[in-house]
Amino acid sequence: MPENTTITWLGHATWRILTPGGVTVMVDPWLASNPRCPEAEHEASADVVLVTHGHGDHVGDAVAVARRGNATTIAQYELAGWLGEQGAPDVIGMNAGGTVAVRGLKVTMTHAFHSSSTPDGAYGGDPVGYVLELESGQRIYIAGDTGVFGDMALIGELYAPVLAILPIGDLYTMGPFQAAHAVRLLGVRHVLGSHWGTFDALTKIKYRRNAAIACKMVTEAVDILHEMMGANGIYDSAPLQRRFRDAHAAAGHINFNMDTQLPLWGQVALGGAYTSPTF
Repeated sequence: MPENTTITWLGHATWRILTPGGVTVMVDPWLASNPRCPEAEHEASADVVLVTHGHGDHVGDAVAVARRGNATTIAQYELAGWLGEQGAPDVIGMNAGGTVAVRGLKVTMTHAFHSSSTPDGAYGGDPVGYVLELESGQRIYIAGDTGVFGDMALIGELYAPVLAILPIGDLYTMGPFQAAHAVRLLGVRHVLGSHWGTFDALTKIKYRRNAAIACKMVTEAVDILHEMMGANGIYDSAPLQRRFRDAHAAAGHINFNMDTQLPLWGQVALGGAYTSPTF
């Protein structure tokens, strides 16, 4: 995991990264109307805001967060223009392949495969991901909303991220099966799952027999787990949930709620922020 870095999941695809230099980066701020964001975080601010695309569940509070913290907001060129029109105070528009320096960090924009339009129907440009280089030189890959694609191997080769934040909810993004292959292509051993558990469509999808799933690697390097479906082709997540509960809750890093329906990754309980330990 990145050294001296604290990462907090605020539900859905919203992440807060506190860097070794004390810079607060927020990815895809969606707070007030996000059913999985704790109420105490609804007025959060940041120093840097990264927006991956224009859908409302990713830009919903981007301008408000930026205004509260007088943040620099980075987005794809067309979307950056729209965010500036909405009142974001300091916006940098760029495109895939570009790198900008901000607050002692380096931000590189990568491709993603999804769609993008703003809540008012304006053109939102292309969906993107980011490689965030911390003050320590370590890098975090934030995939954004995407399916797996072969050039993830190139991202791994060029930037060697120590951590990847990957969508796993399926339907609108890749699910665990593709995410497992993304982990292999990127060559990362620390992964956080994103874009899951917010709506029924992202929590109740069943997978076919023999589908491989990627394990959420929360605090330590853990090999990808490949689990078999039950004989009836419907996956029973309870044994895997218990495995994660016993292994990680004992370490004091995660608060599992086994009464809450969890997706196949056995992740943290829905409705609560997950904060990684500081390394």
